[in-house]
Amino acid sequence: MMERRMYRSPPLTLMLTTASLLFGLFDIGNALYGSSSPVVQLTPSNFKSKVVNSDGVVLVEFFAPWCGHCQSLTPTWEKVATALKGVATVAAIDADAHNSVSQDYGVRGFPTIKVFVPGKPPVDYQGARDPKSISKFAIKQIKGLLKDRLDGKTKTGGGSSEKKSEPSASVELNSSNFDELVTQSKQLWIVEFFAPWCGHCKKLAPEWKKAAKKLKGKVKLGHVNCDADKSIQSRFKVQGFPTILVFGADKSRAVPYEGARSASAIESFALEQLESNAAPVEVTELTGPDAMEDKCGPAAICFVAFLPDILDSKAQGRNKYLEMLLSVAEKFKKEPYSFVWVAAGKQPDLEKRVGVGGYGYPAMVALNAKKGAYAPLKSGFEVKHLKEFVEEAMKGGKGNLPIDGTLEIVKTEAWDGKDGEVVDADEFSLEELMGDD
Repeated sequence: MMERRMYRSPPLTLMLTTASLLFGLFDIGNALYGSSSPVVQLTPSNFKSKVVNSDGVVLVEFFAPWCGHCQSLTPTWEKVATALKGVATVAAIDADAHNSVSQDYGVRGFPTIKVFVPGKPPVDYQGARDPKSISKFAIKQIKGLLKDRLDGKTKTGGGSSEKKSEPSASVELNSSNFDELVTQSKQLWIVEFFAPWCGHCKKLAPEWKKAAKKLKGKVKLGHVNCDADKSIQSRFKVQGFPTILVFGADKSRAVPYEGARSASAIESFALEQLESNAAPVEVTELTGPDAMEDKCGPAAICFVAFLPDILDSKAQGRNKYLEMLLSVAEKFKKEPYSFVWVAAGKQPDLEKRVGVGGYGYPAMVALNAKKGAYAPLKSGFEVKHLKEFVEEAMKGGKGNLPIDGTLEIVKTEAWDGKDGEVVDADEFSLEELMGDD
């Protein structure tokens, strides 16, 4: 419980003076650099226009006002800005106040210096922290950009045709979202617990970012700032940094990662874990909106098979189709795809919107529920053709058709595994049909 103490109110003049001092201390724009400083002040609102979309080289210092090393760097950074005036942009952003920007670029300690060159991802400056060394590094980047432009490898013009730097695919985790995203998830998670001041963590940061990008859509990578969240560090008994824990099928027991701290090693390990922790391959019957949301919602591609009515195929025929689908799903189990099936006529709106129905069962479509697009299987419903269809869909975009409107998925009874029963019409006599006539 917070301790409360009573104080006598100070004179109004003292209050105003104190407020003015506090404002001066905590004003973001003047945290380390005044309005007359040659260093360009950055915020989330101008970061894209002044850095990401810049036609020239931009040096960005990510700092925190309370950081002693940042305070020591301030006069050096201003000398660099003066020396490179008209040649390169030298800027700074209060990463403590604007942590969303620092998180996007994997900043884990202060000060961090990143050099943004049009058409390339940002580069961390790791050299000496003196004006001459920093300026030399900047000139080297400028010469490289000039050479690329002379060779026709990059274009100018607001950065519109250049490759933009991408934020990290690793998910920021903390005590408020950890259970929802990780422990309650069915997905495989690999989580790094780090501290911003840790040298080994800084060295791991670019490798972790690369691994997260490579594994996107397959394995979830996340990171926890233990300096900002001591409770989660204590919960998982993290003793040193960085610590990497694997949350597989049994989320109650996290397993430490002891491999190499490189992107390739982390990726290889993650894919091995994905295979060993993978749930059994399944082809799910589409029995309603919940099944649609659960299976097709998160999937990159949802392959929907429309099987003949049970009276046409009987149980034996339907099971053969399901075995075919299982063999296809098994082949592509490492991909972020799902496979579902529905009996003919059970989902009329879905059939209508993807051009299935009336005849031609079995059929299949590759469905992207998020983008509202689908592609139909145009060959025979055989294992060989189904595998070729999935491989073609993996390439993306070819033959895609739009789905107009929102799909209406109705709730239906699941198949009981038996042959269908023919319902006989009530018997009637010719006399009853003719009536009194």
